[in-house]
Amino acid sequence: MAWYRKITIKTPDELKIMRAAGKINAEALQAAYKMIRPGVTTADINAAAEEVLRKYGVTSPFMNYPGPYPYPASTNVSINDELVHGIPGKRKVKNGDIVSVDCGTTYEGFVADSAFTAPAGEVSPEAMRLLKVTEQALYAGIEKMRAGNRVGDVSYAVQQYAEKHGYYVTREYTGHGVGRVMHEGPQVPNYGIPGRGVELQPGMVIALEPMILVGTERTRVCPDEWTVVTEDGSLCCHWEHSVAVTENGPLILTRLENGESPAQIAGQPGVEQV
Repeated sequence: MAWYRKITIKTPDELKIMRAAGKINAEALQAAYKMIRPGVTTADINAAAEEVLRKYGVTSPFMNYPGPYPYPASTNVSINDELVHGIPGKRKVKNGDIVSVDCGTTYEGFVADSAFTAPAGEVSPEAMRLLKVTEQALYAGIEKMRAGNRVGDVSYAVQQYAEKHGYYVTREYTGHGVGRVMHEGPQVPNYGIPGRGVELQPGMVIALEPMILVGTERTRVCPDEWTVVTEDGSLCCHWEHSVAVTENGPLILTRLENGESPAQIAGQPGVEQV
């Protein structure tokens, strides 16, 4: 993937633009979330998100993103053992699947990036537990996104929460800074050592994205050269928010106008124990 390694500090006015981008992205993800049910195709889910982007006259930085070939959609739609970068198409969602949707929005030159994983129909208790733990791991990491902390504090919080519940975190794919481009510095792995790494400063914005796996940390890339799956075929889950570091603590940019997340399974740690 293309990375702009420099860390950029956003001004208060730029954060307002990024919050506007985040609201649009949240609305697109909410539309995708409402579409998820047995029988729909992954292309249907992508189309629901794209309709919202068209309504606002904005684009997704995912479309034509450089890689083995230009990425062909505005979202990633990944199912069950697909960790990230699933290409929307004719595949139909089945009852009991878990479906991850990752979407980006570019608005007035700034990017918002977020994701969720949701159940389709009746899923197993094991799958629902994975969804809840991964969402809660996201909020555990967000809680550490405070000025003066370091990237390792955030990464360790995600890792510790996942591993405490018996899961694995990916070692190959990371969260990242976000701003005028989708991938900025710093990289924020899903594992780390407290007190290590880049110091967080007000004005930094990070797309924090726990990617948690049931059976192994190992992954492989499919023949389509985009979709990443677990090596052993076990379930995996992905949640993400773009979050600003501020003097008053972390500010989630990719929430809806009313402050809610577009898809919520468990909520913040402590709301529901799993």
